[in-house]
Amino acid sequence: MATTERRPQRFPPHLVLGPNFAWFVILRVHSHGLITIDLQCYEGDNTAQIDNLLNALEKKLKGLLQGNIRRIKRFPALSRGAAVDRYWPTADGRLMEYDIDRVVYDKDSAYQNIKILHSQQFGNILVLNGDINLAESDLAYTQAIMGSGQEDYAGKEVLILGGGDGGILAETVKLKPKMITMVEIDQMVIDGCRMHMRKTCGNALDNLKGDCYEILIEDCVPVLKKYVQEGKMFDYVINDLTAVPISTAPEEDSTWAFLRLILDLSMKVLHPSGKYFTQ
Repeated sequence: MATTERRPQRFPPHLVLGPNFAWFVILRVHSHGLITIDLQCYEGDNTAQIDNLLNALEKKLKGLLQGNIRRIKRFPALSRGAAVDRYWPTADGRLMEYDIDRVVYDKDSAYQNIKILHSQQFGNILVLNGDINLAESDLAYTQAIMGSGQEDYAGKEVLILGGGDGGILAETVKLKPKMITMVEIDQMVIDGCRMHMRKTCGNALDNLKGDCYEILIEDCVPVLKKYVQEGKMFDYVINDLTAVPISTAPEEDSTWAFLRLILDLSMKVLHPSGKYFTQ
């Protein structure tokens, strides 16, 4: 019986890994013909050498498979175990990478974890319970939820639900309303944004009361119910609660029930000619 021996594939001498490297390559051959290569290395390793290794692996595969490769796709590197997490999921299941380089605020309140992260591109970013809420560069979001500059707030009564970053409050104050009432459940969100989101809130969060506004540190559900009983009405209701609402009321057990409750109560305190804005 004749046997054949395949000599091991060798890389060029300049690709031999020395004692200062800890590279790990995983090659998987899938049943339907897909081949994946995962190269794991330390972020301080020489980028040129890593590229050379990947190029050499590509060349070897092309030689071994004798031109049967239809397409090669190289994906950007993922950073694992970094001191600052740069990857954040979106509501539609995607994973976004941001140029986050440091954590400037990280506190646990009675309701949630509050982080403010710094991005060179977007400025400071407010993250509540792992959900990205707002960056200092997101003035367009604030303007949109207020009506994109097409509303006349002068002399009007305005109710803001949530809005702890202070962006809506700061922008609405500029429009000379009669009175703004902002209801935010978490004082620590306000504290963090007052210190680290100044491009968003300006000085609006420096005091809980101003010439034309008042900030209530309360759960908005009982506050809304109280306004309904009193017959208090608003010209504008702006719902800027977080994507996963926080409440001390029993209704929080069902997210959709909570959202319906907020909408129902908001309609009851909204003037017949008023407007309701939400994200």
